[in-house]
Amino acid sequence: MNLSRKLLIGTALTTLLLGGCTSKVTEQQQYSGFLPNYNNLQEVTTTSGEKAMRWVIPSWNPNAYDTVVFNRLELYPAPQPNERVNRQTLDELQNYMTNKARGVLGQKYNVVPNRASVPAGSKALILRVAITGVSASNAGMKWYEIVPVAAVVGAAQAASGHRDQDTALYIEGEFIDTSNNQTVAKVVRKVFGQQLDNASQTITTKDFKVAIDKLTSDLQAFIR
Repeated sequence: MNLSRKLLIGTALTTLLLGGCTSKVTEQQQYSGFLPNYNNLQEVTTTSGEKAMRWVIPSWNPNAYDTVVFNRLELYPAPQPNERVNRQTLDELQNYMTNKARGVLGQKYNVVPNRASVPAGSKALILRVAITGVSASNAGMKWYEIVPVAAVVGAAQAASGHRDQDTALYIEGEFIDTSNNQTVAKVVRKVFGQQLDNASQTITTKDFKVAIDKLTSDLQAFIR
């Protein structure tokens, strides 16, 4: 094999390893199992311009309801914090997103903490939503794995050196109509945080605040 051919093959392999684009949506192998099923999800562009996998019942009408059962955002599965994402950060993300969601819902609906608190005669929805993962991966590289509610670094990091790292937060949620216990909307969403300088930098809540604000804006538009 001549030198030019070796260089060509080497360049191609490098491109495959380092040049892959990070997916803008959650891959099927990264679904957590939080939702009862993931049938009929389709990629959509949200009001804020972000991508999501979503399904909505054709008859969806947010004005048909006056109450939402929502206590707090969940961490699913059980948290597995590590040196990149500690428990304090997970708790802060949980509380920040819970407060943002409750604030938006409260602008339109009566928000109650559990089903027993729904006033008689109300038309209610239940909101189930969870953070299912947090990730950090080398910028410009494909990322193939997710550890539930923990930061992970792609296995190719050692070969690529100290590159900038992209951060992502994984969200899954659904609205359930209490009158028939049927899901009327569900979403699987990957939101991107601030880019980190290297694999040693700790992920913090502030890295995701702008992304969470976009997520909140999309929720507001969805129930408008």
